[in-house]
Amino acid sequence: MKAIKPSAYIRFLNAIDSLDRINPIKKLDSTEEQLLNKITLAATQGHNLLVGDLISLSELCSQATLHGRIKNLVVMGYVKLNEDKSDGRKKSVTPTAKALKHYENLSVCLEKALRGN
Repeated sequence: MKAIKPSAYIRFLNAIDSLDRINPIKKLDSTEEQLLNKITLAATQGHNLLVGDLISLSELCSQATLHGRIKNLVVMGYVKLNEDKSDGRKKSVTPTAKALKHYENLSVCLEKALRGN
């Protein structure tokens, strides 16, 4: 069978896979990755996301599962919960330096894939 030349996206997936092998700490599951994407996108756009906003994303999974995944992201050091000064029941969610580093690593993989390296 003749080998197919991999597309840029396939090269990107291979680069991510090699990152995961180099850094064998607990990998984010797909729900955690989606939550982290939403949190980081909101932060880069200057929006303040609350835990309640994230828990209402029923298209991802149940509220209980979302709450558990947010807790996982906090424990793994990807996000920080910030209590609202006027209403202690509200907590905003912001990405940490570790989360930003995660996206820097993904960007490097994407740039390499686009260059064909």
